[in-house]
Amino acid sequence: MILNKIEKMLMNNNIRAFIQRHFEAKLLFNMGGSASNATVLEIGCGRGVGVEIIYDIFGAKNIHAFDLDSDMVNIARKRLYKYGDKLNLWVGDVTNIQSNDNFYDAVFDFGIIHHVPNWIDALKEIYRVLKPGGRFYCEEIFEAFINFPIWRMLLDHPLENRFDYLKFINGLKETGFVIMSSKNFYQQFGIFIADK
Repeated sequence: MILNKIEKMLMNNNIRAFIQRHFEAKLLFNMGGSASNATVLEIGCGRGVGVEIIYDIFGAKNIHAFDLDSDMVNIARKRLYKYGDKLNLWVGDVTNIQSNDNFYDAVFDFGIIHHVPNWIDALKEIYRVLKPGGRFYCEEIFEAFINFPIWRMLLDHPLENRFDYLKFINGLKETGFVIMSSKNFYQQFGIFIADK
């Protein structure tokens, strides 16, 4: 689902970029290692902060990235022009990824799947496009955070079939992923490293 105006503002500011770069990315790197010289997919790229992080911190060679919101993809294109043909951006849906099977060395999710009503379908698509042995780097928000009264009032999230830490772990396993490492932060959000 496309973010409402308030969530767009919250996700597209320097504080969010700082947290993404200096907290989430560091945890993902420490738990999952580099993606050096890899062909990588970022789901829900927004304005492109994740793309920069994946190049700068994880050392990816090529990145493909998409977002459901065409406005965000246009902003990302303008911000990330310096990457030239090492970057492919498009408008897309994580439940129907426009890529071949077994294509990517790694896939990154910086808090996107909790926006997807059929989140298991998103995991299946991520699994499909990863190469055998490919790595899924994932940061996700849990049901308890989404249902906190102030967030429910301000933000639009699907409320049916949401996940907590264990339900997300089980979803990964049922999809075929092998959990390499995970951390649960107070049932509010989690970090996951899972291999195909």
